[in-house]
Amino acid sequence: MPVTQNGPADARTRILDAAEALFATSGYDATSTALVARRAEVPKGLIFHYFPQKIELLVALIEERVLIEVMPEEAVEAVPGDPARTLSRVARRFPLHASPAMRRILFREADTHTSVRDRLGRLNGEVFRRARRALELALPGARGDAARLEVAAGTFAAVLLYQENLSQLTGERLDPDAVADLIARALG
Repeated sequence: MPVTQNGPADARTRILDAAEALFATSGYDATSTALVARRAEVPKGLIFHYFPQKIELLVALIEERVLIEVMPEEAVEAVPGDPARTLSRVARRFPLHASPAMRRILFREADTHTSVRDRLGRLNGEVFRRARRALELALPGARGDAARLEVAAGTFAAVLLYQENLSQLTGERLDPDAVADLIARALG
């Protein structure tokens, strides 16, 4: 049984812990509530007490265990005149805070579950917003080419998210500095 600082974890937490482990391993659709109850060491009915429908269990996991840090626009850091170092800084402050299991669930279930897709969309939006703002600061008055900065920020966000997904599948990681350098070169 999981233990917290105050003693045994409460039943709801044990249910969420069990669902997180099972959904990450087998997927949401392949995991029954009976299996979650068994792993959490609770009666099956208790799951429905906390989560009246199975989908609410997934939604609770996503809402409570996939945190996306929203950075105020004025806190975005840039290195004036150096878009590569600027994008590297953006990559190092990746706004996703979640366990490896929750990251796997996020990318696995986004195709079929709206709440998961929405959270992934919010993550993409935050990375894109940071990259765009950082590039605007790094390249002030970028020859009036806002469209190029938009494309560069969008590409950078897409690569970072793809890298997160790829690392969940293969364990391999792209070098964010190399990606930042490539995009900076494309900007000229």
